[in-house]
Amino acid sequence: MEGLHEKKIQFLETMANTLREDVIRMVKGAGSGHIAGPLAMADIFAVMYFHVLRHNPKRPGWGERDRLVLSNGHICPVLYAALARSGYFPVEELKTLRQLGTRLQGHPHRKVLPGVETTSGPLGSGLSQAIGMSLAAGLDHKKYRIYCLMSDGEHQEGNLWEAVMFAGKNQLSNITAVIDRNNIQIDGFTENVMPLEPLRAKYEAFNWHVLEVNGHDVRDFVSAIAEARAIYEKPTVIIAHTIAGRGVSFMEKDFLWHSKPFKSGEAEAALNELRTLGGKIKSEHQ
Repeated sequence: MEGLHEKKIQFLETMANTLREDVIRMVKGAGSGHIAGPLAMADIFAVMYFHVLRHNPKRPGWGERDRLVLSNGHICPVLYAALARSGYFPVEELKTLRQLGTRLQGHPHRKVLPGVETTSGPLGSGLSQAIGMSLAAGLDHKKYRIYCLMSDGEHQEGNLWEAVMFAGKNQLSNITAVIDRNNIQIDGFTENVMPLEPLRAKYEAFNWHVLEVNGHDVRDFVSAIAEARAIYEKPTVIIAHTIAGRGVSFMEKDFLWHSKPFKSGEAEAALNELRTLGGKIKSEHQ
């Protein structure tokens, strides 16, 4: 992983904003889909696909590639946008989200779309899939890393904690988990629905190296990824504190935007805010 410089930081921040615009257009065109989570994770997806991952869009099945497992598959619009923008398929195809016969289904399907590592939908199962990849890498003496992206709400699933215990017990240091800690889920705030705190202490109790970052700060997140790569005796989890609906003022921190169709003018208003944000990013780096 190359070092960060000012020009690269601007590129990643701009790309994150582009991914957010893609998400708005995709969900508007589909008439349904998840919004708040994809907007929260756009910075992380930009960093992963354009700075961190060893991958080759021209060779999706390259054996030495890093694996990115999306456990919370409902935020797939931002995954699709990142894959398209990095060259796995044409950006024009993003318009087909959730349409009949599309490769861009409401949850990712591994067998139909290049770059998708796992079929996801049932929450709480992604880390178990990542563990399987981790064990396979060890058996094959491969050096690739596995990144498992998870929501905070899915930590209410019991099977996820079985995976947490297994990875910690077996010291699977080639796994880096990233939690989107945006504090909302479809029914409300996580701490009202089923409290997760103390989340850090729970992972530490199961022998994980725990880092907490601002999920919208490129430097902070890249630094955490670098530290995770230097940990050889246990798996690492990065608790990324994010804002659901990031970049669109009337969506931010509102659990009602977990998933709902746009009313007239809302998508256009969201895109206008994101264009303004894009201009601000550019001016900050001049």
